[in-house]
Amino acid sequence: MPVPLIKESDVDVLIIGAGPAGLMCAMALSHAGVNVRIIDQRAVNLAAGQADGIQPRIIEVFQVTMVDVSDFDGFLMSLFTSLQSYGLASRLFKEAVQVHMAAFYNPSPNGGIERTDRAADVTAPTARYAFEMALHQGGIEQIFLDSMATKGVHVERPLMPTSIELSQDEAVLKDPTSHPAKVVLKRLDVSEGKPDTEIVYAKYVVGCDGAHSWIRKEFNITMEGEQTDYIWGVLDLIPDTDFPDIRNRCAIHSHNGSCMIIPREGDMVRLYIQLADKDVVDSKGRVDKSKVGPEKIMEVANKSLYPYTISTSHPIDWWTLYIIGQRVANRYSVHERVLIAGDACHTHSPKAGQGMNASMNDTHNLAWKLAHVLRGWADISLLKTYESERRKYAQELIEFDKRFAALFSGKPRTEGNDEGVSHEEFLGTFQTFGLFTSGIGVHYQPSAIVHTQHQSFASKLIIGQRMLPHIFIRAADSQPVELHDLIPSDTRFKVLVFTGDTTDTTQLDHVRALAEDMNGPQRFLKKFGHGNTSGVFEVLSISSAKKRYSNYTDVPPLFRSHWSKFLLDDCDMYNRSGGGGYEAYGIDPRGAVVIVRPDGYVGMVAPFDNLDDLDEYFAAFMVPTPPSA
Repeated sequence: MPVPLIKESDVDVLIIGAGPAGLMCAMALSHAGVNVRIIDQRAVNLAAGQADGIQPRIIEVFQVTMVDVSDFDGFLMSLFTSLQSYGLASRLFKEAVQVHMAAFYNPSPNGGIERTDRAADVTAPTARYAFEMALHQGGIEQIFLDSMATKGVHVERPLMPTSIELSQDEAVLKDPTSHPAKVVLKRLDVSEGKPDTEIVYAKYVVGCDGAHSWIRKEFNITMEGEQTDYIWGVLDLIPDTDFPDIRNRCAIHSHNGSCMIIPREGDMVRLYIQLADKDVVDSKGRVDKSKVGPEKIMEVANKSLYPYTISTSHPIDWWTLYIIGQRVANRYSVHERVLIAGDACHTHSPKAGQGMNASMNDTHNLAWKLAHVLRGWADISLLKTYESERRKYAQELIEFDKRFAALFSGKPRTEGNDEGVSHEEFLGTFQTFGLFTSGIGVHYQPSAIVHTQHQSFASKLIIGQRMLPHIFIRAADSQPVELHDLIPSDTRFKVLVFTGDTTDTTQLDHVRALAEDMNGPQRFLKKFGHGNTSGVFEVLSISSAKKRYSNYTDVPPLFRSHWSKFLLDDCDMYNRSGGGGYEAYGIDPRGAVVIVRPDGYVGMVAPFDNLDDLDEYFAAFMVPTPPSA
């Protein structure tokens, strides 16, 4: 019998692993028009369990979907971009539960536990959505899967890599058109006698294959950190209980150990229950899952929640055991051609709700950079900023997680235990790190894409942090709009021109001069616009003029590509929203230009008379338009 021929193919980006990080990456790249494949060795989608918390920053990311605007220009693109928001967030709001309040319980002098406080679940004053959401990981993944499907991209399963080779030829690695990665894939559901092997040649490989990452092991990438001794059981169930805060997030310290409650979609809740070594560890010191089942976890839960009780008359939806491990990969890429993301490069405890969120933010950071490099807009060196930004964040996350996990798993302070964790200490840490845990306070340090020189011209828009949400009104019709909805993750840089008061004739002259200069052939819009400036950059302008006196035709056409793109920092017609944006952003009255990266982070601020610095900013990582374009 002849040996079946081995199939060979090539692809721009091959993603290995279809968890949240991989799906976020595939969804973003597919909507950016990138030739992408995503594989997973699991035969079916995740149906229940795993991660479930969605932090405020990820809700903001979901609010503005990634779309391909490279072929749009002028009016059509402006209109299309205005209408395309609310893609993923509407689905999330429909299916997930919102978590607004946190309750804290500690040992009672009379035995058992008592509530010692209630507080906001999220401490992030600038968050557009000042709450968490909860939905099981399979539901979150399905949102990505359905979005990808509109672009004809589906997870190929069950398919696993068996070998990978990366060219060591420097010329090949630097050639943007090359496919230096050779990956052998094996299909796991092929009938006997049928070909089950494929060789894929990829420009880039992204390993999103989890804490036991195959990609990481193939390239000898090590994880740095340690594992704690805390053992936890997790249950997803519909509870029958007299516990009064069952629909709030709860942090509970008891003499029997700690536990956390997370409300979930529908009537479900998740219980995190601290377990004693004797209940779980075998004679060799290893966790033995056969020693503990859902019934044992429920038994411990009732001891920790006393005098309250909890049971269920429904089947347990999902359960597991885990030991907290806090580790970060020593590198995130190999020659910027093979990259890892998500649990493949950082692991930590799940109780602060960071794992899935950090993973999705990894590939939200990476996807636009890959798209720019693949389109020939940016040099491959741009991909170096993925590791420098996300690895530093992961290291900060681990340091926070060590402290939070120790406080959460530690014994409570009582009259007989002065060294224990006090409620004040725990609540203080919970609130102090609110900006960090929400994702709102992520701060990328100076680099080729974070230029801090002119921070004073927008003093409260911290360069390296995400663009703050704010409601402005459209100059043409005074309709209030949220700025976030006008700066979607569509791979374009947003050029926000804060014009100052355009009803002042002197200031308007400055604005007109700026537009003429910025539209010059050697300025960044044309130099790096690749013959389709509006496909690479989106320009919006925001005036401090009042609606009674301003006309949307006041500013030059460059600053209003569509009538909806000229905004006013004024309140709406009923004084219900809008106004105060210049103050909230710390905008210099003389005006400023703010560059927002495609992932929504502020990359640079410049005064009107420093366009040279804007040109240098983009020249540091972008490829000039070819002469023929």
